[in-house]
Amino acid sequence: MEFSKSVTYIVGENGSGKSTLLEAIANLLGLNAEGGSKNFNFSTQETHSTLYEELRAVRADISYRNTFFFRAESFYNVASEVDRLAKEDKKMLYSYGGISLHKQSHGESFMSLFTNRLRNKGLYIFDEPEAALSYMNQLRFLVWMKDSVNAGSQIIISTHSPVILAYPDADIYVAEDGILKHSSYYDCYIYRDMLAFITNKDLVIKELFSE
Repeated sequence: MEFSKSVTYIVGENGSGKSTLLEAIANLLGLNAEGGSKNFNFSTQETHSTLYEELRAVRADISYRNTFFFRAESFYNVASEVDRLAKEDKKMLYSYGGISLHKQSHGESFMSLFTNRLRNKGLYIFDEPEAALSYMNQLRFLVWMKDSVNAGSQIIISTHSPVILAYPDADIYVAEDGILKHSSYYDCYIYRDMLAFITNKDLVIKELFSE
């Protein structure tokens, strides 16, 4: 597939393979499977797929000052690695806001990473960044995306949130039955399903709870 736009979404239901694909792309680019930059070499458990071995990257004539793989499910391990590295290099922690990520709430630590560590032109891969973000912080994340794109960054992202999915003029691919299908925002199941629930909440709850 071609990442021709600044923001590309790869979305899908649980088990569709979207996270495996993002992990493979990150591995292909030399990023740690559990998250982090190229300088992160830790591993708490070898569970990542070998799909990356089947992929080939064709690079455009673009250089990035920063690369980072954010994976919500293993962010605790990334925060622990930051603390470990900070013991060896005091400046390390300032790249993440100057406060241990473990000493912040889950959502605060996510935002601290986005706004402090990921500021330069970069190639950023995000797997479900909304996991700990309130509605307002999801809006702030969209603003961060805009600022990052304006700085020349490219973002590849997986999400279940219709808010996070709302970045304008982005490519959206839905993983389904082993293939990627292009979609518009308003045709994407993430938007349609949430809209259907919000506008018909009482009916949906009645159907779910009926015996």
